Amino acid sequence: MVWLGIIGILLGGGYILSRPCLFVKAGGSRVAVVQAAPGTEFSIRFIHSVQKTPVEENLAVDADGHSFVLHSTKYQSFGVGLPFLEGEGDFRQEGDYYIMDNMERHFPSLTLRTGVGTKLTLFLGGQEYRIYESYPPGTPVEIYVNSLGKGLLS
Repeated sequence: MVWLGIIGILLGGGYILSRPCLFVKAGGSRVAVVQAAPGTEFSIRFIHSVQKTPVEENLAVDADGHSFVLHSTKYQSFGVGLPFLEGEGDFRQEGDYYIMDNMERHFPSLTLRTGVGTKLTLFLGGQEYRIYESYPPGTPVEIYVNSLGKGLLS
């Protein structure tokens, strides 16, 4: 009977450790771990380093469950690196903002960096992570999906 309990615990632990999670690391430290599934959404907000205006990028875990897809970008002024071409998605203006929907750009993982005055902030799993408040400019920020067990070891 004891062996059945031990086997149950091992199987349950194995199941939990194999679950996909979205990981955020900054400067080598774990910032967030959120259970992930295809469609799990999150946003990246920052101040554009050249235009000095807010930008919001809306992403989700891709259908494969291991990568990301950028669905839309919202920003206030045209500038370097900001989408505006017809082939990049569906462009529209809403008040003071320009929005590019249906971008559908795919990324296996994301690596960002904190910057001077960029106020890098993540919105993930109902939480706000103000990365810029805890990490100095130039800090690499990695966002990726992995199993809980592998992600905790990396």
